[in-house]
Amino acid sequence: MPTIRVDMFEGRTPEQKREFVKALTEATVKALGTSPDAVDVILTDIKKSDWATGGVLWSEQKK
Repeated sequence: MPTIRVDMFEGRTPEQKREFVKALTEATVKALGTSPDAVDVILTDIKKSDWATGGVLWSEQKK
């Protein structure tokens, strides 16, 4: 049973998440030959103030 964990910034709509997990599931079924019911996807929404790259919080990144 594959489990896919995805960390991403918060702010996606339920519709976007629904499309995303469907696409991940379909790709996993195709690549691994498993059934859709065996694929788990766990989405974790993270605030930009809780994520940093290069020592700088994303909430403080200059755009």
